Amino acid sequence: MRARTGQAGAAVLTTLLAMSMAACGGGDASDGDGGFTVGLLLPSGAIPRWEHSDKPLIEKRIKELCPRCTLRYANAENDAARQRDQVTSMITKGAEVLILDAADTRAIRSSVHEARRAGVPVVAYDRLAEGPVSGYVSFNGAEVGRLQGTALLKAMGRDAEGGTVVMMNGDPASPNAAWYREGALSVLKGKVKIGREYETGWSTDGAHANMDASIAALGPQRIDGVLAVNDAVAAGVISALKKAGVRDLPPVTGQDADLDAVRRIVAGEQTMSVYKPFRSEASAAARMAVALGRGEDLDAIATTTTDSPTTEDIPTVLLAPTPVTADTIGPTLVEDGVYTVDQICTPPLRTACERAGLTS
Repeated sequence: MRARTGQAGAAVLTTLLAMSMAACGGGDASDGDGGFTVGLLLPSGAIPRWEHSDKPLIEKRIKELCPRCTLRYANAENDAARQRDQVTSMITKGAEVLILDAADTRAIRSSVHEARRAGVPVVAYDRLAEGPVSGYVSFNGAEVGRLQGTALLKAMGRDAEGGTVVMMNGDPASPNAAWYREGALSVLKGKVKIGREYETGWSTDGAHANMDASIAALGPQRIDGVLAVNDAVAAGVISALKKAGVRDLPPVTGQDADLDAVRRIVAGEQTMSVYKPFRSEASAAARMAVALGRGEDLDAIATTTTDSPTTEDIPTVLLAPTPVTADTIGPTLVEDGVYTVDQICTPPLRTACERAGLTS
């Protein structure tokens, strides 16, 4: 995957998106606009963000942009064949545009071609599906990895000099996993030793099993840090370390700012997560979908272009991720309305929350 105009400016793209929306009056449509059906296909129910954040945010924004539009929803539950069937069903039932987060970006290629033949444009959401997609919205994956690697080195302190890190990477079927890994290694390479590396996927259970294997191979005291690709993986890593009797946990990264992970960060069990403002991502995808459903181009929305293995110059919005540590939960997640202090600060965490400046 190659962003044709480069990714160095990704940190400003959230601002550019907001400015573009403001210039268009927020992009909201009048009640007189005709409606159509938007199909939303998400990859999994295992990771909380899809059902808890992305789906409701996309649905809300589409209704703001196109009050007469309807949303048809399907979740693949990590089954690529099931998602292909869902695409066919969406097209058959009259969806005029699709927002697709592919369970398997290669396996979905034939379905994207099917949609193209039916005259149904596809917006690739979060992961870049192969095939003739019409638009793409995601976060800068290399920056996600760089943020994780940088935070890990900082938390490792003196152990970072030649220390041993275990890497728990994502699903090899997802191009984002390779993107995250590349970003992390750009920071870690030459500074630490990668003791073990796994293609864990996004599975808590898989991460637990792989961490068990790392502990058996390296010994619990020789693991100085863990680069966990997301919060579900971090949960499995931390569980395995605890089960092995490790009381002084090594630094462990994460991604997605899941509520349980935020609580682990407050408790001192997880070092950090990466917050990706899902509202901005959902809004950009909804704007693309509504524009395409109305037969409009994406020039006013896309801020760059991206090449996939099959398609060049895909109109793209790449947004900037933000690192979250115990000290920054308030200014990021709480101020953005992702969680309230009461949601984060359960009774056992109240003292730790006060230390982190999280008070109602």
